[in-house]
Amino acid sequence: MSDIAIKVENLSKLYKIGALRNRHDTLRDRLTDIFTDPFRRLFNPSPSISHLSSSNSHIPSSSPSADTIWALKDVSFEVKNGEVVGIIGGNGAGKSTLLKILSRITEPTEGRAIINGRVGSLLEVGTGFHPELTGRENISLNGAILGMKKQEIDRKFDEIVAFAEIEKFLDTPVKHYSSGMYVRLAFAVAAHLEPEILLVDEVLSVGDAAFQKKCLGKMGDVAKEGRTVLFVSHNMGAVRLLCERAILLEKGEVILDEGVSQIISMYMSIAVSEGSGTDGGIFWAADNALETNEVCLRGIQLVGPSGKVQSMFGADKPIQVAIHYEVKRPLRNARLNLYIITQEGEVAFVATDHMFRSEIESPGTYKSICTIPGGLLNLRRYVIAVDCDIPGVKVLLPRREYLSFMVSGIGNQAAIFPEAWPGVVCPHILWRIEKIQ
Repeated sequence: MSDIAIKVENLSKLYKIGALRNRHDTLRDRLTDIFTDPFRRLFNPSPSISHLSSSNSHIPSSSPSADTIWALKDVSFEVKNGEVVGIIGGNGAGKSTLLKILSRITEPTEGRAIINGRVGSLLEVGTGFHPELTGRENISLNGAILGMKKQEIDRKFDEIVAFAEIEKFLDTPVKHYSSGMYVRLAFAVAAHLEPEILLVDEVLSVGDAAFQKKCLGKMGDVAKEGRTVLFVSHNMGAVRLLCERAILLEKGEVILDEGVSQIISMYMSIAVSEGSGTDGGIFWAADNALETNEVCLRGIQLVGPSGKVQSMFGADKPIQVAIHYEVKRPLRNARLNLYIITQEGEVAFVATDHMFRSEIESPGTYKSICTIPGGLLNLRRYVIAVDCDIPGVKVLLPRREYLSFMVSGIGNQAAIFPEAWPGVVCPHILWRIEKIQ
C-alpha cells in the first residue's frame, strides 16, 4: 500500500463571478436529495481510494474571461500517511476551495487529486444535518453521509454525544440548536468517524474557547494515532501546536511548502503587509468590512502618546489600540479580545474589554481603546489580531491578524547592553539591593 494519503497534481478551480451557483455545486444542496433515501448510503460506505479529476477541461486555463476567477491555479503537493499539515493563507487564498475539492463537494476545473483512504471533513456548520430531525437522528444521518456503517454508528454513539455535550438536547430538533451546538455535534461525528484522513476548516472558530481547545486536543489524538490531518486555520498557535509542516496559499497558488515555523513567519509578514499595516491604521469600506449578523468591524488604529497614528513605538512609550466597530443587534456579555503576537506566530499576551462593557449593549457605533503600558514589550516586531465573542456561547467575529508595529530599543531597560535581550516582553521590574552585614 502506498504511503501517500493525498496526491494533488496541477489542481485548478475556475469560478464565474456573480454567477448563480449550480444546484449541485455544494454538499448542502445534495443533502436534500440524499435525505429522501438515507439508508441507501447507510449501507454503502465510501470507497477507500478516490480519484478527483477535471470534468471541465474545455475551459481554457490560459485565457479566462473578465468575469471569471481562478480560486486555485496549478496546485500540486503530496501528504504522507500520518502527516498533519496546516493549510495557511489569507481570505480568498483558496484554502476552503481546496478542502471542498478533496472532500468531493465540488469538482476541479483542471488537474486531479488522488485520495487514498476514507475522508472525514468538517467544512461548514450544519453540513449533513436536517433541521427537522433531532440530534439523535442527525447523528445517524450525518454518519451515513460520511460513510459510517450502522454498527460503527451504534458503537460510537455514546462517545459522540458525550464529546458534543448535547445530552439534554439529544431529542430536540437541531433547528433549535445554536451555531455552537451545531458545530460541537458536527465535529464530534467527524472526529469519531475514525477516518484515515481528516479535513478541518476554520469552522471551529464558531465554537466557544473551551470547546475549541477540546477539539484541538482531539485532533492531536487523531494525529498521534497515525491518521492524516489537513488543518485550515488563522490561529497560528494552533497550527504550530498540531503541525510540523504547512502549505502557504496566496491567490490560489502554493507560495511555500516547508516546516511550520518558516511558513508562519512568511504568512505573518504577508498578512500584515496587506491593507494599511505599515502606517498604523486600517479601515474598511462598508461593503468590505468583516461582519456577521451581530457585529461589524470597521477599523483599527495604533496611536502614540502624541495622539498620532503610527507603527513605530519607543519601548518606554504607551501604545493605544483603538478598535472601531458597529453593534447591529442587542448583545449580552459580548467582548472584544486583542492579541499581541510575535512575527513567529507566538501569542505574547491577550487583553479583553469584557469587564469594561455594559452587560447588554444596544445597537450603535463604538470604539474600544486598549492602552498597552510603556516599558512592557521588548525590541521586535509584533502583530495585532482581534476577535469578538460571547464567552462560552458563541464566536461573533473570528480571530484575524490586521496590523503590525515595531517596538524600538529606545527606552528599553536592556538598551545599554550590547547583546539582543531575550524574551517577548522586557518589563521594568522593581529591584532592591541590600548589603547584609
